[in-house]
Amino acid sequence: MQEIENKVIAITGAGGGIGAATALLLAERGAKVVLGDLNTDALGALATRITDAGGDVAFVRTDVTRQQDLADLVTLARECYGKLDVLVSNAGVGPIFPLDDLRVTEWELMIDVNLKGVLYGIAAALPVFREQGFGQFVNTASTAAYTTVPNQAVYSGTKYAVRAISEGLRKEAGENLRVTIVSPGFVRTSFVEAVDNPEVRAQLIEARDKFAVEPEAIARAIAFAIEQPDDVDVNELIVRPTAQA
Repeated sequence: MQEIENKVIAITGAGGGIGAATALLLAERGAKVVLGDLNTDALGALATRITDAGGDVAFVRTDVTRQQDLADLVTLARECYGKLDVLVSNAGVGPIFPLDDLRVTEWELMIDVNLKGVLYGIAAALPVFREQGFGQFVNTASTAAYTTVPNQAVYSGTKYAVRAISEGLRKEAGENLRVTIVSPGFVRTSFVEAVDNPEVRAQLIEARDKFAVEPEAIARAIAFAIEQPDDVDVNELIVRPTAQA
């Protein structure tokens, strides 16, 4: 916990699910959290929970498909707290469909959010980390970054790319910067609600309700990576339900 206390940690996709659980846990452990999400009502409610519990928080509407929004999130962290220790690039979407559905708009959305959103975060934070001489990227990937199944080809493609970019960043980062990939399996969130193919959505909801883990499990993994001493870089964490094949 001492390694988290007073760290300034920015989180995208913080309005719900893994992002909100991570914000609550890190704030509880003494971090100053800077939250970004499209849903400002959710951010405001979350910020109130954190401040009511004695935590320190700032937030701004953040669309990770806009490079300037990521720059603004990093700027907010520095203006409020004077530094940025960690950027958690957590925002993601998964409107998965069979390729035969030809959902090109949804393909582009996954590329823009899941992949470009991570790249825009790197573009915003890397110069700051270089200037400071310290910093950590935590990028949320997925178990779909290691294997793919029917209906998830494009989603998996974006997550494979996040893994590749994160590993390349780690190898370029040098001895003062840390890079972590956290890959969740099935998590109990509203993620599947974006799937409007009735058959695929029904399958996902059945699996979620049967064995998905709570978002707090992933938040604990993220906290584990952050709380390590500066000379320890936890590079990849895969956290899935025990019952997930």
